[in-house]
Parts: sequence; structure tokens; C-alpha cells
Amino acid sequence: MRPKISVLLVDDHAVVRAGYRLLLSGTPNIEVVGEAERGEEACQLYSDIRPDVIVMDLSLPGIGGLASIRRIRTRDASARILVFSIHDELIYVVRALEAGARGYITKSCAPEILVDAVARIASGESFLEPEIAQRLAMQTLGGAEAATALNTLSAREFDVFLLLAKGYTTREVAEELRLGYKTVANYSTLIKSKLGVNTTAEMARLAYQNGIFKT
Repeated sequence: MRPKISVLLVDDHAVVRAGYRLLLSGTPNIEVVGEAERGEEACQLYSDIRPDVIVMDLSLPGIGGLASIRRIRTRDASARILVFSIHDELIYVVRALEAGARGYITKSCAPEILVDAVARIASGESFLEPEIAQRLAMQTLGGAEAATALNTLSAREFDVFLLLAKGYTTREVAEELRLGYKTVANYSTLIKSKLGVNTTAEMARLAYQNGIFKT
């Protein structure tokens, strides 16, 4: 009998993790061996239990999903991480893959896609949800200068940028990312400086120009 694929679930919503666990544990060759709700916790658990695959959300309190992927991959270049996110914007996909993720699927995908993705990544393959793979092949980020500016943002700055560009207030961003109001305000100032913009409206325009959001 083949050993089961061990999986670490990382999501800040307990109900969502329970759904993943029920689905994956119902598959004969997969076993959920750990759960985390914060990025720091995920990094520590990975070091402790060394699962075959990490199923990682991006919207996490603390250091966030992208930074968690980078930290884990820095510690172990062989770590196999599957991003399972609500975000289907291509820049999230690009950032996650650059950080070291082996695959990317969205939470709107069919349950069997999650199971298939875990199995493929455990076997050493990469996996992208078919629709995302097609869009990624057909579309590139527009505007090399603006794209370069966006690439100067840290993982957490990028998280804040996207929420502000979507129209979130500073307080709403703080609540969403579980950061202090002043921390988000400081991030906002730094982001505007890096991108050469003065308002959140200009951030939104930059995001749309670069294909981050669907029109």
C-alpha cells in the first residue's frame, strides 16, 4: 500500500479548513496532518511536521500568504505549496509562483480539482487551474514601467495595495489584514511613494491598467 500524502492546511477561517479537511481526508490516499490560521504558524508547523503538500490561502493575518511561501521555500527549497485562494487575478498567480508555489487554484473550482492538484503536486508536478493556465498563457501584464514599479512592493505592501485599489478604506484594510490602523496608514504612504501616485484612485487606475482587476 502506498503511503498517504500528508497535507498541511493553511487558512484563517476554521469553517473553511473543516470543509477542506472533510474533502481531502475522504480521499483514500490523502491525510490532513496539520492546520494553521496564520502565516507564522504555518512556517513553524511546516518545520515541525514536514508535510508532503501545503494547501495555502493568501489572505492570512500576520505575515500573509505570499511572505509565508517565501519563508518556507527559503528554509526548504523542496517544499511543495499549492495556493488555494479566492483571488483569480493573474498578478496574484504570478506573485505566488515567483514566491515559490508549485500550483494555484481558486476556491470557486470544483472539489475534484483540489484533490487532483494535491496529488499532482505531491508527485513533483506543477498545477494551475485550467482557466488560470489559459489566461496566463494569453495575457501578460501591460505597461513594463508600471509593472516594474509594482514589483518593488513587498508581499505585505502588495496586499495593502490591492485592497486600497479595490476601494477599501484604511480602517477596512486594517480589519481585513488584522493590522493596526497606523501600520496600514504607513504602508499606504510608502506604497504611494514607490508607485509615484498621490491617491487611492490613482492606485486603482494603475491596477486596472496592469490587468490586475477584470474590467
